[in-house]
Amino acid sequence: MALVFVQIRCTPGKTYEVADEIWDREVVSELYSTSGEYDLIAKVYIPDGEDVGHYLASRLFDLPGIQRTLTTMTFKAF
Repeated sequence: MALVFVQIRCTPGKTYEVADEIWDREVVSELYSTSGEYDLIAKVYIPDGEDVGHYLASRLFDLPGIQRTLTTMTFKAF
């Protein structure tokens, strides 16, 4: 499995609705509210053999209320 972190900027006033919908979809293993440029950060495990972009686009990024995302790939370094 690949691990990615996804930061999510929401439409103003929609963060709680977006967070609830993300959690209900059972796509993320962890979800946090954040300060700064993005409103939420999610920890997502991508199943082996899945394309990261397609997986996230079809399961997460189609939600209304998401304005922008930033996906950070992780690599085993230690």
